[in-house]
Amino acid sequence: MRAVPTWIDRVHDREKVEQCIYDIAFKPDGTQLIVAAGNRVLVYDTSDGTLIQPLKGHRDTVYCVAYAKDGKRFASGSTDKSIIIWTSKLEGILKYTHNDSIQCIAYNPVTHQLASCSSSDFGLWSPEQKSVSKHKVNSKITCCSWTNDGQYLAISLFSGIVSIRSKSGEEKVRIERPGAAPIWSICWNPSKDEHTDILAVADWGQRLSFYQLSGKQIGKDRALNFDPCCVSYFTKGEYIVMGGSDKQVSLYTKDGVRLGGIGEQQSWVWTCRVKPDSNYVVLGCQDGTIAFYQIIFSTVHGLYKDRYAYRDSMTDVIVQHLITEQKVRIRCRELVKKIAIYKNRLAIQLPEKILIYELFSEDNTDMHYRVKEKIAKKFECNLLVVCSQHLILCLEKRLQCLSFSGMKEREWLMESLIRYIKVIGGPSGREGLLVGLKNGQILKIFVDNPFAIVLLKQATSVRCLDMSTSRNKLAVVDEHNTCLVYDISTKELLFQEPNANSVAWNTQCEDMLCFSGGGFLNIKASNFPVHQQKLQGFVVGYNGSKIFCLHVYAMSAVEVPQSAPMYQYLEKKMYKEAYQIACLGVTENDWRDLAIDALEGMDFDTAKKAFIRVRDLRYLELISNIEERKKHGESDNELFLADVHAYQAKFHEAAKLYKKTGNNSRALNMYTDLCMFDYAKDFLGSGDPKDTKMLITKQADWARNINEPKAAAEMYLSAGEHLKAIEIIGDHGWVDMLIDVARKLDKAQREPLSKCAYFLKKLQHPGYAAETYMKMGDLEAQVLLHVETRHWEEAFTLVARHPEFKDAVYVPYAQWLAENDQFEEAQKAFHQAGRQDEAVKVLEQLTHNAVLESRFNDAAYYYWMLSMQCLDISRENAEKQLEMLKMFHHFQHLAELYHAYHSIQRYTDEPFSSHLPEALFNISRFLLHNLTKETPLGISKVNTLYALAKQSKALGAYKLARHAYDKLQGLRIPARFQESIELGSLTIRSKPFHDSEDFVPMCYRCSTNNPLLNNQGNVCINCRQPFVFSASSYEVLPLVQFYLEEGITDEEAVALIDREVPRTELKKDGWQEKNTGDVQTLQLDDSMAKVEADPFTAKLSFEQGGSDFVPVIVNREVLQSMSRRDVLIKRWAKPLRWHYYRSLLPDVSITMCPTCFQLNLRTASYSSPDFNFTCLAERRQLAIGQQDIKILKVPLNKLRKLYNLLRVI
Repeated sequence: MRAVPTWIDRVHDREKVEQCIYDIAFKPDGTQLIVAAGNRVLVYDTSDGTLIQPLKGHRDTVYCVAYAKDGKRFASGSTDKSIIIWTSKLEGILKYTHNDSIQCIAYNPVTHQLASCSSSDFGLWSPEQKSVSKHKVNSKITCCSWTNDGQYLAISLFSGIVSIRSKSGEEKVRIERPGAAPIWSICWNPSKDEHTDILAVADWGQRLSFYQLSGKQIGKDRALNFDPCCVSYFTKGEYIVMGGSDKQVSLYTKDGVRLGGIGEQQSWVWTCRVKPDSNYVVLGCQDGTIAFYQIIFSTVHGLYKDRYAYRDSMTDVIVQHLITEQKVRIRCRELVKKIAIYKNRLAIQLPEKILIYELFSEDNTDMHYRVKEKIAKKFECNLLVVCSQHLILCLEKRLQCLSFSGMKEREWLMESLIRYIKVIGGPSGREGLLVGLKNGQILKIFVDNPFAIVLLKQATSVRCLDMSTSRNKLAVVDEHNTCLVYDISTKELLFQEPNANSVAWNTQCEDMLCFSGGGFLNIKASNFPVHQQKLQGFVVGYNGSKIFCLHVYAMSAVEVPQSAPMYQYLEKKMYKEAYQIACLGVTENDWRDLAIDALEGMDFDTAKKAFIRVRDLRYLELISNIEERKKHGESDNELFLADVHAYQAKFHEAAKLYKKTGNNSRALNMYTDLCMFDYAKDFLGSGDPKDTKMLITKQADWARNINEPKAAAEMYLSAGEHLKAIEIIGDHGWVDMLIDVARKLDKAQREPLSKCAYFLKKLQHPGYAAETYMKMGDLEAQVLLHVETRHWEEAFTLVARHPEFKDAVYVPYAQWLAENDQFEEAQKAFHQAGRQDEAVKVLEQLTHNAVLESRFNDAAYYYWMLSMQCLDISRENAEKQLEMLKMFHHFQHLAELYHAYHSIQRYTDEPFSSHLPEALFNISRFLLHNLTKETPLGISKVNTLYALAKQSKALGAYKLARHAYDKLQGLRIPARFQESIELGSLTIRSKPFHDSEDFVPMCYRCSTNNPLLNNQGNVCINCRQPFVFSASSYEVLPLVQFYLEEGITDEEAVALIDREVPRTELKKDGWQEKNTGDVQTLQLDDSMAKVEADPFTAKLSFEQGGSDFVPVIVNREVLQSMSRRDVLIKRWAKPLRWHYYRSLLPDVSITMCPTCFQLNLRTASYSSPDFNFTCLAERRQLAIGQQDIKILKVPLNKLRKLYNLLRVI
């Protein structure tokens, strides 16, 4: 820092008496200076110190002046107790007075309110007010100052008190300083960056203090060693100037650290001010001297590679990492005089000591420094350099090497003044220094060697030096601003360039340097011409693509693309050198140009690395392909270059090279891939037809890709690519074109024909598809087509001619029927297709649904069908025969139960029933006898017992009815039956506790009367013979099942039964029965002839009474003796045996369904001399002998009693 006087003036009165300068004020724009001198106000031009005009208006000494912030008016105060308001045109416009002499005045920076302070009071005046509000104080006012926002006014008193007032004059804060020394000057910091308002206070106790608006002191008092008369801040508040009894103005930091003196004078300095927004300071002295100085702040800094250290706020050091932009601030709290930085060392020279710092770690990005050593000595030097273990001090011609402890180890004395010094590296403790002298001599000095080495000597003085990375070249800037580059080993001048003020070698490239000067940056590579671009400042470093530039006080890293030197190398086809330059930093386009040039120059290694930089996978694939081909022995560079041209879209050049190297197919493929078919045709000419076909095919591909399907299809057809053409035609639904193609194709072209048929079928034209399949002779495809289109008649027609496709038709037909809820037809279709498992599953589902929907008649039918399916499976599959026969009997049983329960369900759920009470009575008993073990799904015991109870009561079977009602009490009864059952249970108690004998069932084999409810089920309690029931009325039929003797086949048995020979049977007790043709007679014969024992009527068999059932087994004689009318045969399919039944009442006509073998009574007419029985709906007639006996409504049980009586007789 140094102060340069701009102008000086001394004020005298007319008698040449020196006039004391008590106060000074700048106009806000800095163009004018208002001076309080004697009883006048002087106005100066600040540019050259010219007195513009003296203003007279006061009768006595002027103590103070102040300018309004808007620059429109200023004020002056005098010992004549008056205040005069002046305009900027130097005209007085207003005057007001106080009771005492005026000591100080200050304008509010916001409201332009004027505070005027006298010895005993202060007043507040504003242009809007006519009067001045005044406020008394108890001590003499010495100074005043407004805060930045204009809200508070600080007043200093001679008693050592600071009073902070609001803009209305009310005291807000009172600061009482210890010692009560008179406070002669105060000033608020004008900085807008501070968080709080800070007040600087200087008293005649020779102290400088700082306070917050709240009155709290900041830090400690600063000793001044003189009596301060004035304090003033720089515009931004970073520095303070202060003058007083030491006869000079001193510069301080905003924290009160003294930085130096400005202009020593012959008398006290009563006032000093800083010109707004500048580094100019004006001071006024006791002897009338007015001095105007410019403060020049010199740059104190140091640079090593990418670390730059510089002084900030005169007392701080900031270390900046130029690459990462990280910064760290080191607060020294003293004036920083010199800075040096090298590797991990940082040296800072302060007025009385040198601090040496080191980095915490070896990390290149680490920015944390700590104090390593302190040298508590005062040194005088022009330049400071730090090494790993030493400090180098430069003073004029002398270089001193100090250890970090402050001991001088070595000293060098030069022939001339040292102009430049720089550390150029080396081992720790043995670093080399590059030194440039004013006489043009350039030396290299090692810190451990007392002898300097002369590198070279030039005629001109050295301003700047730098050495290349390999230490082979030296760049020098001399006093004539010429950059000279030497070869160190030969001392030869390699080249020189004008207009240079600084120079730096690139630390990453040996052949590149840059120098600045004349507002330009100059970059030179090898021996190529210099490349220039605009740049302000000095070049101090060059690392890769970054140039470190110092402009004014700021250091910046400028990213400079190295494009120009790279292209210079490319012009010389020096691809590897160009790549090294590009690595320093070029644009992506530059990298691409380098890659393309290297590729065309056949430098594949450089090209590959450059393309990797731009991530161009396409070219990298090409280079990889070329390298592979070279490994396999291919070495034709022209062919490689043709590939490169093709990749660069230089297609005609590529085609020429392909043709030259005999690779016509590659050229053709290139043109067709690019859809340049016209060029391909020109290139091909009248060539091979295969190539022509390939060209047409590719053109069709292109037409397809650009959405020209019709043209593509036609081209495919012309090229013989039928499948591709058919696919396009089919996808677009052009049916006519598809039919035409199918008819033109030969029947041997099966694949295209099949594709045509597929699309015709897809486009809903099955007729044409069938025609195409017929042309191909593909019967299976025709069948599948008919099946898919649901044309079942055509499919069945084909199956009739070709049975091998039966499964292919009937299975999907059955599935289709099932999907359309035609389950019975589906079951038949499955059956026809031989899919018995599927048929059974369909039937089971139908049966289950019928039960759930209470369609019990349908359920009975489906169970019968299921049983028949099981029978068929047992016949066809020997492995499953036993299982299927078991299921057959189970399903037959369920069919009978559901058939019977259908009547009960209709009786209980419907209002009317077509069944007679006797039928419902028998059905209920039949069901209950079969529900003893388990109850099938859907069958209700409640409904069955309810029907039995109702019909038993109606028919006189009161005991059975009571039993049914009792059973119902233990079951959950639906609400609709509740009342009826409760009433029936009560009323049945009034009836006799016995059943009518008319309904007692009789066993026709042993003539045993059975109870109405039989614990054994539907079998005789005596002989265990199963009862045979009518399928309609469920009466017990007069049938007894018999079995054939072993060895008799069904056919033989039928043959024996069918023999019609007259036979006479002798009945017991003389009755003789005779059968001749259609006549049957019964007459009494007393001869009592012995007849052969009949197994159906043998008395022993009647009275067997055992628990095991003994079936009736007949031999051939018995079979031959039977009448065909008396025998019913259930002719079951194999593997079942036929079932044989003999009617013991031959005159009772019984019919049997030929399909399901169900048995029923049938109304018929029979004639016999001895016995005649007729049943017509409601009328039955019985005739014995020649007498006619008419019996109306005679039930079968009456006939059973008569039959039993006749047998007994």
